[in-house]
Amino acid sequence: MALLGAVVAVVATTGVTAARTSDAPTTTAPRWEPAGHDMRSGISGLAVVSRSGSTYRTLIARDNKLPGENRIARLTYRPGGSGRATVVQPLDWRGDAEPIDLEALEAVPGTSDEYLAVASRGLVYHLEVTGDGNAAEVRDLSPLPAIGQGDNFESLTLVSRHGKLVAVWADRGEGDGRAATLYAAPLSFNEYGESVFGAVTKAVYRAPYPTGDVRHVSDLSVTDSGRLLIASASDEGDDGPFDSAVSDAGSVSLDRSGQVRLTVAKSPKVLRKFKDHKVEALDCVSGSGVAVLGTDDENSGGGVTTARICD
Repeated sequence: MALLGAVVAVVATTGVTAARTSDAPTTTAPRWEPAGHDMRSGISGLAVVSRSGSTYRTLIARDNKLPGENRIARLTYRPGGSGRATVVQPLDWRGDAEPIDLEALEAVPGTSDEYLAVASRGLVYHLEVTGDGNAAEVRDLSPLPAIGQGDNFESLTLVSRHGKLVAVWADRGEGDGRAATLYAAPLSFNEYGESVFGAVTKAVYRAPYPTGDVRHVSDLSVTDSGRLLIASASDEGDDGPFDSAVSDAGSVSLDRSGQVRLTVAKSPKVLRKFKDHKVEALDCVSGSGVAVLGTDDENSGGGVTTARICD
């Protein structure tokens, strides 16, 4: 791909802000910054690497499928400045065949340069960013546990509690005919960097919004207090129309013995709506109450914004 190895500055665009009341979620984000303007530049997963003031440094996944197309990139996001750029730096992919349809990305807690990425059919890539910062190298490749018939994965989050990790992911579901299935399991890594999953807990989830041709779980994240936030999105084709929302969907906890508890709310609460965008990436920034969100708007490219929904 022509962008590999280059740093790309993308000019900002503005959006419309809807008034927020105590009774209704905001329907659009205050501002979206583009990460590109074509099919190959959508954001299918996002992990916040660091935050300095209003600047967020992230790693993003792209669901490209052809050889040589970018799969992983650095994205620096500076919200709030008129005309300021979002900077995207594609990384090389090393150590294994390029994935097809990479859909989720999460930083490994307690590390500075390790990540887990998930492809739609359930392959988990344990990645390490190289010392020069120019590539993502595969340390291990393994399947998710307990994959169900027809599962299609777009989400992953990792939670650290009491020195232990829990992984949460989901089959996205599809419209009225297929609810999403949430999965949660203890996670550890052996001396070779291989992912080791414990006993799997499952739950069913249906998004309160959007309706119709909806992916019930397009990504998820867990707040510092253990609230489970779920992004859902509708997609009627490569040119849209798109619609998305993030909902307060339940909770995730991990006790000192390593036992996982996954709870789904009976009536999930819509926190924020994002009209005309397909949110596929959601990451709560610890200690801030802020989420960074990314979109894969197909032929229109991808965008990034923040929302204070993780308190």
